Amino acid sequence: MITVLVLTGVFFTWVYLATYHPNAVQQEQVTCGKDAPTLKAGQSLKVLSWNVQYMAGKGYVFFYDLLDNSGPDTRPSKDSISLTIKEVARIITQEDPDIILLQEIDEGAARTDKEDQLKRLLGLINKAYQCHCSAFYWKASFVPDPHVMGSVGMKLSTISKYKISEGIRHQLPLIPQNFLVQQFYLKRAVLETKMPVEGNKDLLVLNTHLSAFAQGTNTMEQQVVHVNKMLKERTKQGHPWLLGGDFNLLPVGNAYRTLPKYQKKYYKPKTEIASFFNDYQAVPNIEQTRGENRAEWFTHFPNDPRVKQPDRTIDYIFFSKNIDLGKTGIGQKDTWSISDHLPLMAEFSLKGAIKK
Repeated sequence: MITVLVLTGVFFTWVYLATYHPNAVQQEQVTCGKDAPTLKAGQSLKVLSWNVQYMAGKGYVFFYDLLDNSGPDTRPSKDSISLTIKEVARIITQEDPDIILLQEIDEGAARTDKEDQLKRLLGLINKAYQCHCSAFYWKASFVPDPHVMGSVGMKLSTISKYKISEGIRHQLPLIPQNFLVQQFYLKRAVLETKMPVEGNKDLLVLNTHLSAFAQGTNTMEQQVVHVNKMLKERTKQGHPWLLGGDFNLLPVGNAYRTLPKYQKKYYKPKTEIASFFNDYQAVPNIEQTRGENRAEWFTHFPNDPRVKQPDRTIDYIFFSKNIDLGKTGIGQKDTWSISDHLPLMAEFSLKGAIKK
């Protein structure tokens, strides 16, 4: 009996030490050059948000890409990773955004040879990107899943040409699972970075990737409520803010009805994020996502052999009403082979920010 208790204690100690246990709210390290410029009231800036699918490329059907976990692939090749990082760098160089919000950046993951992908990417893009901050949302030294059987490390990364003064990770509600599974599973989050604006309140830039595979639970509703509370607090404080990322949720309108039956299993008929389109400004907006040209705003190209082109919108940038919107667009040209998501871009003006 004592031996069983000891072994049980050793096992649970190993589980705890092998997995990630972030606080509900915690500071994250900011790396920033001493001569990084500060944003100024009245200036315009360009934002690019992109789920880069841990630089795997589009040549695979990973196990999780099919609803029954029957996809044949578990990891990309080294050559695919190298080519994809170069392609991501090419698009960033081509579009020249001021702020970049990346989702699914690997660091320390066995499937991508434990490389710090952000570090390699930064070495390939303009040195003007002096500032960055990241937050993990999947991290463990070993995951005993037959599809993984190794370390994992996946994070949100925000990159900027302008000064970042602070980075904060906000934990999102988790998918309800048994205790052991939950220790090794993803812990979705919001990464908030504060960017000083001369003469105005800080610009708050939020980067997120909401849950996938939450069917049969109210996880998505809970995560949307959590994020919405954050946005309302920052709006009340008068801060200009931007929120971008992969929301894994359809827009309002007929997006659900137009999906094939097997794809509807991933979503609910009424999108959980509907209130965001009513309360905040959005890219793409309601008219764009349900109009006759809505295909121009598709951001997701699933790794499913039955899908031959981008087929839905699940990535967005929401922003406060004290920010003005300029040009917007989806990187539809020459990006289909890079990731299962397309880059979303928008230009903004800070002239509407409220002074301190």
